[in-house]
Amino acid sequence: MSVKSVAHLNFRGDARAALEFYQSVFGGDIAAVTYKDAGNVQDPAEADQVMWGQVAAGNGFHVMAYDVPSQLPWDRGENSFFLSVRGESTEEITEYWQKLSAGATIVQPLEPAQWAPLYGMLKDRFGVVWVLDVVSPYNG
Repeated sequence: MSVKSVAHLNFRGDARAALEFYQSVFGGDIAAVTYKDAGNVQDPAEADQVMWGQVAAGNGFHVMAYDVPSQLPWDRGENSFFLSVRGESTEEITEYWQKLSAGATIVQPLEPAQWAPLYGMLKDRFGVVWVLDVVSPYNG
């Protein structure tokens, strides 16, 4: 038996745009079901919002997302979570960083750190905080 953990991001009307953006960064395919597609429209203004969506790429990237309906409470919060992307090469992480940083706020510039050849943190234009680094062996 095995298990796989996938980040599920919650938005208020931005899920489709976020999924499209993440696809442009990491590649892969988008799958999305709207509230209208599922026959679960509570508010006609939200019929075309994402009830379930994901981006899955052959490189291992996988994220899910949906739009929280207006009748439910939603608060992104501060520092409620980070998404971590760990790569094996500086070239790979630098490429993802360059794409994710479009419209982002840089929290920690992408640069060498004591624990990794490259490490950086940014808040993307959707308010999601990403930590990117190059994997290095732990020599505790």
